[in-house]
Amino acid sequence: MDRIQAMRVFMRIVEAGSFAQASRDLQIPRPTVTHIIQELEALLGTRLLERTTRHVSPSPDGRVYFERCSRLIAELEDIESTFRAAKPSGPLRVDLQGTLARHFVVPALPQFVQRYPDIELRLGEGDRMVDLIPEGIDCALRAGELTDSSLIGRPVAALEQVTCASPAYLARHGAPKSLKDLTAHHMVRYISPSTGQPLPLVFRQAGELRLVPLDGTLSVTGAEIYTAAAIAGFGLIQVPRYRITEQLRHDALRLVLPDLAPPPMPVSVVYAQNRHLSSRIRVFVDWVRDIFAAATTGSDSLAGQSVAV
Repeated sequence: MDRIQAMRVFMRIVEAGSFAQASRDLQIPRPTVTHIIQELEALLGTRLLERTTRHVSPSPDGRVYFERCSRLIAELEDIESTFRAAKPSGPLRVDLQGTLARHFVVPALPQFVQRYPDIELRLGEGDRMVDLIPEGIDCALRAGELTDSSLIGRPVAALEQVTCASPAYLARHGAPKSLKDLTAHHMVRYISPSTGQPLPLVFRQAGELRLVPLDGTLSVTGAEIYTAAAIAGFGLIQVPRYRITEQLRHDALRLVLPDLAPPPMPVSVVYAQNRHLSSRIRVFVDWVRDIFAAATTGSDSLAGQSVAV
C-alpha cells in the first residue's frame, strides 16, 4: 500500500464528507477508494471513518489521524517544492466573504492564476465563519475581529469605516451633530452571525471607543441587505467606505458624524491552528495582502472597523 496516497485519499474523504466526492476529486475509481481505506484501517488497527447513508465523518481516532496527516502532507509538499525549486501546486480551497471577494479578490484573480498556474483554486462564498477542517476548507478571508481561538489569522488589510444614512431619513430625523443627538435616531440592526444579537454602532471620540446601541425597526443578517435598508431610509449604518462610494457620489447615502468615525475594520486570512501553513496558503496570503495594498495605496481607505463588509 502506498501510505502517502492512502493519507491523501483519507484526508479528501474527511474534507468532502463523501467517498464518491473524494473519488471524483482525486480521479480514482470509487471501489479503489474504498479498498484503500479498508487497507489503511487494517494497518492502523482502528476505524477511521464513521459512515451513514448520507454522510461520512471521522471517528475520534480519525480526527487525530487527520490532523497528523495534514501536517505531514503539507510538510512533505514544502520539502518537495524546496528541492525541486517548484512553484506551489495542488488544490487550495478558500472561503471568501462576498463583498470583499467581488470588490478586491475576483477582479485580480487572473494575476494569481498566471503567477501560480499549478494551484487549483476552489472558491466558496459566505458571510458566516465556517468550520474549516470539517468543511474541507484550507483558509478563509474574513473581516472583523477574530473571536475563534482555534483559528490563526494573518492580517491583510484594515479598511476605512463610515457612518451614513439616506437623505430621506436625515430629512425626517435631522443630521446628528454629536453622540447625544443619536438618542433620537434609529439604526438598521445588523445581527451578529456569532452571537445572534444586534451589534451596536461604534464611534471613536477623544481616543476612546463609544458603543451606541440604538432602536431599529428592521434587523438584517447580510451585508448587501444592510446597505439597501439604509438607502431605503430605515436608519443609520456603519460600513467600509469602499462599499458605498457610488451611493455617496449619487447622494443615495450621506456621511454622518464623520469626525467620530468607527475604528479600522481588520481583514484577515484565517486557517486552523492544527493545519500546517502550506506553501499554497502562504502565497495566497501574500497575494491577498498585495492586492489590498494596491487597492488602497494613495487613498484614505486603509482604516476603519464595522458591522458589515
